[in-house]
Amino acid sequence: MTGGPLVLTLDAGGTTFAFSAVRDGREATAPVVLPAMGDDLHVCLGQLRKGFEAVHGATGRQASAISFAFPGPADYPRGVIGDLKNLPGFRGGVALGPMLEDHFQLPVFLNNDGDLFAYGEALAGRLPEVNAELEAAGSPFRHRHLLGLTIGTGFGAGIVAEGRLLRGDNSAAGEIWLVRSKTCPACFAEEGVSIAAVRSVYAKLSGLDAPEPKALADIARGSSPGNPAAAREAFRALGEAAGDAVANALTLVDGLVVIGGGLAGAADLFLPALMAELNGTLATRSGGTVGRLESKAYNLEDAGEKAAFLKGEAREVMVPGSTRRVAYDPLKRVGVCISRLGAAKAVALGGWAYAVDRLDARDRR
Repeated sequence: MTGGPLVLTLDAGGTTFAFSAVRDGREATAPVVLPAMGDDLHVCLGQLRKGFEAVHGATGRQASAISFAFPGPADYPRGVIGDLKNLPGFRGGVALGPMLEDHFQLPVFLNNDGDLFAYGEALAGRLPEVNAELEAAGSPFRHRHLLGLTIGTGFGAGIVAEGRLLRGDNSAAGEIWLVRSKTCPACFAEEGVSIAAVRSVYAKLSGLDAPEPKALADIARGSSPGNPAAAREAFRALGEAAGDAVANALTLVDGLVVIGGGLAGAADLFLPALMAELNGTLATRSGGTVGRLESKAYNLEDAGEKAAFLKGEAREVMVPGSTRRVAYDPLKRVGVCISRLGAAKAVALGGWAYAVDRLDARDRR
């Protein structure tokens, strides 16, 4: 095998661990999937060693690092995992990163899935794709910041600013799930933005048992039996709750929004409500309104909105006291789009890219 550094990666779920290896942004071997066995810490740690050993061996033991996403709370820079809900065997602080470093004699880098999803999309996903389309359209505008969202079992996020992953002083940047919920102000946003939330709304409105998300989306689209009105409202409510949370985040991040995760396939059902929130208004004390965002949000999955986003309002303006002209686009805008990589691949690419960046930094010292 030739090329850049080979990095061992892991997609860690509550029930399964999917191990892989990535080189030059591409998978270097078929994934190895093992049950997580998260109720028993000793067995779970054995599964982690076993899975990484399998992909390490399949790639000729040429790996330069291990880099993967793992649930938090955690001290990611030190590789210490805290008390986990989905993997209850982890309690009291488990030094997972140092354990793997000792076993494999390789540097180990841990992040959460939202962070690595955003990093993968920023370096090899929708960010470079959208910027290439802006360039082809002759626009001087570029997105240099990215808010990556994962909507599925939970509601996660990651932030990339000008190519750098924002992790925060406590490894707690991008914790969008904890912003206040618009639809239930005493609750946090994830209570309305998750698979469980969609199923709960459907069951409440229809009086029926709620199926899994794909089947529920089919009901909403009228292609499966059930209560389509209730299903559509369940996804609309999710879009409203997600849109409010994303609007709060965009006031600080001001960048491209990329959505992935288990519910991304139902984006056509919740994106309209999400976009309505982003482009909505807030009240003033005097009875007026202000825009929810400083910028206009465009749904890049809609051909008409994408065309308007790419076109912008580009023009040239004169430099005072000179005959020189400079490009100017007064339209403040952010794009909203769906991942084409898919969450698992984006996370793996993000893990690989993060490891390569850290290895390069070490080599420069």
